[in-house]
Amino acid sequence: MMIMPKLGKLPPFFLSCLLLTIIFIVFILCSPNPFNPISKSDLHQTLALPNSTSHGDDDDETLKCDLFKGEWVPDLQGSLYTNWSCSTIPTSKNCFHHGRKDTEFLKWRWKPHQCQLPRFDPKTFLEFVQGKKLGFIGDSVARNHMDSLLCLLSMVETPVDHYKDSEDRKRVWYFPGHDFTLMILWTKFLVDGEERVINGSASGIFDLHLHKIDKKWTTDLPVLDYIIISDAHWFFRTIYLHNDTGVVGCVYCDHPNVTDFGVGFALRMAFRSALNHINRCRECKARVTLVRTFSPAHFENGTWDTGGICNRTSPLSEREIKLTSNEWELRSLQMDEIEKANIEGNKKGTKFAALDVTKAMLMRPDGHPGEFWGNKWMNGYNDCVHWCLPGPIDAWNDFLFEVLRRKVT
Repeated sequence: MMIMPKLGKLPPFFLSCLLLTIIFIVFILCSPNPFNPISKSDLHQTLALPNSTSHGDDDDETLKCDLFKGEWVPDLQGSLYTNWSCSTIPTSKNCFHHGRKDTEFLKWRWKPHQCQLPRFDPKTFLEFVQGKKLGFIGDSVARNHMDSLLCLLSMVETPVDHYKDSEDRKRVWYFPGHDFTLMILWTKFLVDGEERVINGSASGIFDLHLHKIDKKWTTDLPVLDYIIISDAHWFFRTIYLHNDTGVVGCVYCDHPNVTDFGVGFALRMAFRSALNHINRCRECKARVTLVRTFSPAHFENGTWDTGGICNRTSPLSEREIKLTSNEWELRSLQMDEIEKANIEGNKKGTKFAALDVTKAMLMRPDGHPGEFWGNKWMNGYNDCVHWCLPGPIDAWNDFLFEVLRRKVT
């Protein structure tokens, strides 16, 4: 039987080879991709990202941190799901299905300046909302957000498609393993609004009754435990504003006897009416209402109907965005209305908070479907309003979970 020599008596050359082999194995095991070089900048940003989704000793730091002041940093992990692993993505948001080739827009993650934002953990989220009902109230961008959340949660449990109306405007999903209900309650303006019909055809002109809430969402309001409310893009058209006495103003109108108050005024009044209704709803049980702030469009070289495009493939930096823009003005008035609702809500035990996504999304002109949305009825038009799935909109759920956690616990 051959007796192995002791390690200390190994020949120097053999010992050197053994040590090099051990170092190489450790390198292979510890490196995320040892054959894909990482720049010093990327490595610094990657190391700055949280290594887990747990909420532990850093809670105090995170609770004091403004989650919405930050920047997009490189993220080697990328999206938690793909366009083929999630079967519920609407075809118009499935950008890869319609021919988008670049994937760099998926490799960024939002990093607050003063803390770490925990990565969304679908398992922990479902445990957090077990036995509850969460509703998105708003337009098609609100639906876009719900579809993002649905894809993330589907990684843990396959939801049951519980209800869909004839226009796919109201949609309800149920997670039986967690007794959790997720729904979208679609509304153009939050308040009651109808389009004028002229000579039997839709005119594109709307009448908004600021003192009346849209019953399309208020009917289901009492069953909700958590609310995410948003709206804006429908206000960029000709609108006549009414109160209980008649027409009080307009938006984008050219009428000599009616004052054009602008989009901001109409949006403010609609949110004020909606948040007041939630605050004063006696039969409602909602614990927390979150207002998702304005989600900017990124049309360049024109508007949606004049050849505007959005074909960028990487984010903008903080220096490249303008916080004096119309988008920021709309965000600011929404923040004002949240604060007013919170003051009244504190007297009644209801809580309001912001999902302040505006700054983060001003930096993401690369995340829209653009030409890759497959709409045969609007062939040739670009979608620079909604967001690809997967895509930057998934970060809204990182915000959502952290803000809910702050408000509920």
